[in-house]
Order: sequence, then structure tokens, then C-alpha cells
Amino acid sequence: MHHVERAIFDLRRGVPVLIESDEGNRLVAPVEGLDSTLLAKLFDGAAEAPRLVLTDHRLARLGHTQRDTAGALVLDATRDSREAIIELACAPSATLDQARPLEPLSAGDAAGLHLMRRSLLVPAAVVAAPSERMADELRRRVTVNDILAVTAADVALHYDAVPSLLRRVSEADVPLETAERSRFVVFREPDGLREHIAILIGDDMQWADPVPVRLHSACLTGDLFGSLRCDCGPQLRASVAAIAERGGGVLLYLAQEGRGIGLANKMRAYQMQDEGLDTVDADQVLGFGKDERDYTVAREMLAQLAVEHIDLLTNNPAKLDAMNQKPIDVAGRSSVFGPLTDQNRRYLATKATRAGHWLDAILAEPDDVPVSK
Repeated sequence: MHHVERAIFDLRRGVPVLIESDEGNRLVAPVEGLDSTLLAKLFDGAAEAPRLVLTDHRLARLGHTQRDTAGALVLDATRDSREAIIELACAPSATLDQARPLEPLSAGDAAGLHLMRRSLLVPAAVVAAPSERMADELRRRVTVNDILAVTAADVALHYDAVPSLLRRVSEADVPLETAERSRFVVFREPDGLREHIAILIGDDMQWADPVPVRLHSACLTGDLFGSLRCDCGPQLRASVAAIAERGGGVLLYLAQEGRGIGLANKMRAYQMQDEGLDTVDADQVLGFGKDERDYTVAREMLAQLAVEHIDLLTNNPAKLDAMNQKPIDVAGRSSVFGPLTDQNRRYLATKATRAGHWLDAILAEPDDVPVSK
């Protein structure tokens, strides 16, 4: 499994990875960070034309109407430069030539796409089936640890095993402004990329039943810098105060920046929003769904804390559905709001209309409303 973890870091550095499967080996290179030299090597050393692997969301954005799954576009060395490939992968204005061959994913393609997501890169990859000459070179480079080989099966296992391998690594008391009795418990995912924090508020021996619980996805811009583009910072502080007022409970601070797409992709999406797209469409341009978060980790954290019967503080129906699974029982729900501003009104309205968030109470208000209720 450690090979998969190393593969994630190699891909984040722009280094291609060899993925092995019964269907044949594939050399996978991330589109993010792709340079012309590497692209030329992929074209030159492939047994057949390399392919651009894209998610179903990106293909839909490109105008492809015949698929609702990820697919692979066959590339052409005569027209597909580095710039053209990047445009196909993540440019808002790009369209798809319907005559361009689109093929189903191989096991190696699918594993490559999983790794791009796990690496928090743009979910797009150039994938080549090595020619005999390239295969010989790759075997030599793998032998001397110059390039990494992983199996598609191991990638799939890693993707599924992350929550069960979550480790509780450290903890300490951290008094907060509105909750002086608070304890931070840090959980680490197996590849080391993400650390999640459970904030235990109040005396756990005196918590109500069901236990008040809030899932808060990390938002650097809102939580730390007070960004007006979202309501995350005020929601975070309101949640801590609300849990403290109810005698204590748990706030899970989850490393899921940008609804799970990562900080770099979030900034890309912000730029597109400034150019007229809403938050859902901007994420789709990059190849993501309207919400890429997986709350299995949150359920595992609560299970390790022996918290199973909860009152969930959320406006998000997807969180409610995701958390109401064994071993967690959601016995109730409470709303938690941040202030409505000129800068975040469109963002919140999009979450309500396109993701079904329960925000009618705040969107009906012309001015700022209380941050919790």
C-alpha cells in the first residue's frame, strides 16, 4: 500500500507513474504540471495513441451527450499540443469535437483518475500504453527506483481502505473563546496527506443524548482570513458557541477544502466565478461534481470517539444522509447559519437551488441575520 502513497506524492510533483493491471500497463501523467518534453515522450513511446482521461463531469461540460461516466479521448500528436490538452482538461471555453474518438476507461485509466483526485490535482491525466521499447526502458527505471510502479488493484484498495486506517495520533486541551473547555484530537489518514480534527467541547460525561455534532469542512479563506465569499468562518464560530451552549458535543474539522477539491482547485474555481460561472458550474469545468466530499471518515472519527447517537448541526441534506449510516444514528438536525452578505448571496443561493441546502431562512433576509438558531 505504501507504493500508492508514494505515487500520490510523485504525481503532485508532476512525475508520471506506471500503473500495472491485467489489461496491460499504463504510464500515467497528470495534466496539471504537464510539460511539452514529457508529452513528446508519451507520444513517441506509446504503442498506440495516448489518451486524455477525463471525468464524467468534465465530459458533460465539454458537451459530450452520450456518456454519464468517465472516458478517454484519443489524442493526436499533430493537433494536441500541451496547451490544447490543458484546454480540453479544464478551460471553461473548450468544446469537444464529437468526431474525436472517446473510449471507455481501462483499469489503468480508472486508477490514474483515482490517484489524481486523491492527489488533489485537476482530475485529468494523459495515459499511454507503452510500446515494447518504452516498456523495456520503464522496467529498467522501475528496477533502479527511478519511476514508481503500482497496481490498479492496490489503488482501488487504498481508495476504499482510507477510513478504516484512520489513526488517532495526538490530542491536547485548547481553550476557545466561546468554549473554554475544549480538547483537540487529531486523526491522520494513512497516506499522510490529510489530518482531521475532532474538537471535543465541554465535559463528555455530561453531553446530552443525542450528542450535538457539527461537521465543518476546512476553509482557509473563510475560517482564517474572514473571506466574504462564503459563510464558513462565521458558521464555524457559531457552531462552537452553539455546541457549548447545549452543554457540549463534538465539532469535526475535516480536511475537505473547497468541498473536497483542494485549495488550488478552489482558487481556480473562484477565478471562474469571477468570470460569471456559479460555484457548481465552476467545479464541473475542472472535472468535479457539485460536492466531492466523502463523510466515511467523519463516521469513523465518531466511532473511534464512541459517539453514535447524534443531533447534527447542518443545512446540508447530503451530510444528513451520509451520516445517518451505521454505526451512526442521526436522531435530530439543527440549522446553523452565517451572515448573508452582498459577496456571498449568490454562492448561498446556488447551494440552495442546485445542491438543496436548507437556506430559505437566511436567503429570505435582506440584511445580516443571527449566525445561529
